[in-house]
Amino acid sequence: MKIGFLYAGQGAQKEQMGKALYETYETAQKLYDSIHLDIDVKDLCFHGDLATLSKTSNTQPCMVATAAVITELLKERGITPDYAAGLSLGEYSALYAAGVFDFQTALELVRFRGLAMEDAVKGLDSMMSAILGMEREPLSAICKEASSEGVVEIANYNCPGQLVIGGEKKAVEKAEAMALEQGAKRAIRLNVSGPFHTSLLKPASDKLRERFQSVPFGEMRFPVIFNSTAKPLAEGETIAELLTRQVMSSVYLEDSIRYMMANGVDTFIEIGPGKALSGFVKKISRGVTIYQVEDPETLEKTVASIKQ
Repeated sequence: MKIGFLYAGQGAQKEQMGKALYETYETAQKLYDSIHLDIDVKDLCFHGDLATLSKTSNTQPCMVATAAVITELLKERGITPDYAAGLSLGEYSALYAAGVFDFQTALELVRFRGLAMEDAVKGLDSMMSAILGMEREPLSAICKEASSEGVVEIANYNCPGQLVIGGEKKAVEKAEAMALEQGAKRAIRLNVSGPFHTSLLKPASDKLRERFQSVPFGEMRFPVIFNSTAKPLAEGETIAELLTRQVMSSVYLEDSIRYMMANGVDTFIEIGPGKALSGFVKKISRGVTIYQVEDPETLEKTVASIKQ
């Protein structure tokens, strides 16, 4: 058995996430209680309403804290990955799991990242839309043509038949209309606060580049598959460079999952609230086993299944 951890990203957050873990496991209590940030992450996770939790600069540390807790609980039970990847924000959770960042550093970084992203999109009339039932090449050509109205780019390559575009509102609307005319099944507008993973996030990318100059990066204990390349770290690349690029570049999640499968991963564990990533894996291949962990029940069920 080869295991791949997949870490959920922004959008998967939900009320009371991690609360049952805190009430059940001493390790969870120690980690949540050790957090020192300018916001009360534990209180937000356990008691924050969805609107507050969904503010980008709140979501990011809350999601990473909960993912780190689950990672440590799995590790205590002898379950560690051969590979890991995360959707956007989830990449930071994957890097924490691999030993690149300690717990506090990971949280400080994603809090900074969330604030930088909020600043970058302030005042932008933008949107994101999931385009269902269209291949990459035709949608890429559509974005190129629709860019006469402004910036519009493919932001996420999630799974076969699901691509996400983002950019300036008029350009995205034009691309949606063209995609539907050319055979796309649906265009679903996403409830997000900015055109993430497009070139419009360059100001956030620039801030991250500067911030990473003072961040210690540890050695990876196992390969993390990066969003912007769908591969592990290559010779000549740095983690700082890839994370700087990631915030304003397309997320190649489907390619990342395929890379892990091609390298023998036959069991995936989605870490964090919801089952969005599990759904993507199922659309890529029915020949792998998928678990999802977000609370004591799903944790114990997953451990029992893997250990049997």
